[in-house]
Amino acid sequence: MKKGIVLLLLVLMAFSIFAGAVMATEENAEGATESNRKAYITLVILAVVAFFFITELLPLAITALSAPVALNLTGVLTPKEAISGFSDSTTVLFGGMFVVGAALFETGAAGKISDVVVGKARGNPLLLSFGVMAIAAGLSSVLSNTGTTAVLLPVAIGIANSAGWNRSQILLPLALAAGLGGTITMVGTPPNLLVNGVLGSADMRQFGFFEFGLVGVPMTIVGIIFLLTIGRRLIPDRPVAEEADAAAKAAVEAEVGIATEKPVSKQYIATAIIVAVIIIMATGIINLTIAAILGAIVCVLTGTIGEKEAYRSIDWTTIFLFAGMLPLADAMASTGAGKMIADVVIGALGDNAGPYVVMTVLFWLTCILSQFMSNTACTALFAPIGLSIAVGMGASPHAVLMTVAMAASCAFATPVGTPPNTLVLGPGGYKFLDYVKVGVPLIIIMYFVNLAIVPLVWPFF
Repeated sequence: MKKGIVLLLLVLMAFSIFAGAVMATEENAEGATESNRKAYITLVILAVVAFFFITELLPLAITALSAPVALNLTGVLTPKEAISGFSDSTTVLFGGMFVVGAALFETGAAGKISDVVVGKARGNPLLLSFGVMAIAAGLSSVLSNTGTTAVLLPVAIGIANSAGWNRSQILLPLALAAGLGGTITMVGTPPNLLVNGVLGSADMRQFGFFEFGLVGVPMTIVGIIFLLTIGRRLIPDRPVAEEADAAAKAAVEAEVGIATEKPVSKQYIATAIIVAVIIIMATGIINLTIAAILGAIVCVLTGTIGEKEAYRSIDWTTIFLFAGMLPLADAMASTGAGKMIADVVIGALGDNAGPYVVMTVLFWLTCILSQFMSNTACTALFAPIGLSIAVGMGASPHAVLMTVAMAASCAFATPVGTPPNTLVLGPGGYKFLDYVKVGVPLIIIMYFVNLAIVPLVWPFF
């Protein structure tokens, strides 16, 4: 079975190479440029990757790593570009925060923090979930949502353990809440800054720092309510694979407990380190990635986590998945594949489309592509298009550009749509379809919230 799956993947990759070669030889007949050839190949590879992500016939990390290999073999990316994901700052940020988070566990600090939270909530699952999501949304409104998720990940796992839950019940809500919180302020997420830049370059009024919150706050509140009610029933409630055998789990915990028993002073140090990292990330004194690396180094130097434990704390599935998908996202932008999809759909609208139709189409185009592309790249692609369409209609572009920014942040339906989603994939034991089941309804709700509020706050005419 596995051999057949691998063979199928190889056949599809071979088809990508063949298709690229055919288009290259037929350049005169078809009028295709080299850029178009690369864009077509990128779209084929995207379709193959999406197929394997959805079916999970192959491990997600293997599928993700196959993408840059295929892009290089087909001539879309150079070898350096194909492996660029491993040197990306966010990938390194993941590694550093895995170590900082693990230090809370190794010292027992996460357990104590979790016990306090569980005690305050008095075992009420709704209060526990709400507390985690509210903190995540609040922090990510001024911090990187990636950094917020990475910082809260060990605390959330500790809460799940203390409450006797499977961690899958709390980690996905954590990631989604962090994504929602980024919509609240101008610095909450890169798309917000990008649409402001587009307005500024066109000499138009830019959005204020908290102006994004006029729609971002309602979206966050409605999103959290959804995740506490209907969404809660859609979130998987399963143990992580390593914890399936209760007896083995107990034995491992006993062994780790003996090996990692550390004085209270170490707990304070680990807590101080993670608090310092949060403050540094919030103030921007040091680059996020550098802050994460520095935190990891200090954790090891102070003995809050051993060198071997630091290596083991890194979730390599997350690293490989994220690093493998970044080159595909770059290829979507650099080859024009993403713009090609946009042009087809926008062209189908015709010249008589109304503002609400334009908003709807741009929302879903941006949102769908952001499930696989960087939301920053999606915004960079669609914000200028939205501005041009709005100006052509004689309408104010603010409603359209706000819609693009909000849609880009609604990357909830795949584990690779946004770094927080990827970050909780391994620790939560999630599957690709878990994100689809929870994310798609959430996106639909966010669409209606956006459609109801944006035109009221920023009228078209």
